Amino acid sequence: MATRLVQINMKARNDSALGAFWAEVLGWEVSSEGPGVTNLEPEGFVYPDPVAVCIDLVVSPEPKTAKNRVHVDLATTSAAHQAEVVARLKDLGATPADVGQGDVPWTVMADPEGNEFCVLDPSPLHRDTGPIAAVVVDCVDPRAMARFWGEAMDWTVHEVTDHEAVLRSAKGVGPYLRFVRTPDVKTGWNRVHLDVRPYPGDDLEAAAARLRTLGATAVDLDQKIHWKVLADPEGNEFCLLTPA
Repeated sequence: MATRLVQINMKARNDSALGAFWAEVLGWEVSSEGPGVTNLEPEGFVYPDPVAVCIDLVVSPEPKTAKNRVHVDLATTSAAHQAEVVARLKDLGATPADVGQGDVPWTVMADPEGNEFCVLDPSPLHRDTGPIAAVVVDCVDPRAMARFWGEAMDWTVHEVTDHEAVLRSAKGVGPYLRFVRTPDVKTGWNRVHLDVRPYPGDDLEAAAARLRTLGATAVDLDQKIHWKVLADPEGNEFCLLTPA
């Protein structure tokens, strides 16, 4: 009864405007399932397919007060392409960001609402990921995250060190999921979080119970929803969506 990562959820003051920005960044299509929600996915995409991790932008009045613990890394194919991407994103409204990265070969930027992301230097590892090379989650213990998420999902664990843990869909397509060790302390709710989904025919309650046995905890939002909100062993909130 494993799950798989299907999308990331990003809070936004203006979901349609921020959605338009990210659609231009990724070259993806924009749709909406209702007021205050903007959905992004590749053209011709059949949801859910591990070839891509989609983005849902959900309106929220809460201000961004700290560095996000979840962000995306964008893939590039050459040094020239990396420079072109950075210049294009600046024209779209992105700005350079300093998160203490120092002298690194990738470029850290922020979208128009301040959400950090990286434009990576070219790597053969990312030649077939699509525009999003990886979804990156800050953590305290990458090994513990690999144990939990490696059991929670049917994704393959590719690498585990004291610095990071790397997973990818068992089908070998789409972006990577990276848990990177950081000294930053989690404060408040994550404005960007993971959404995972069981497979068709699975039971939502049973899937939630299984995740709790692995170390997840239930999060009570005191509202009626048809999905489950949980937190991983380090307190990162995530949504368990209905099977599909």
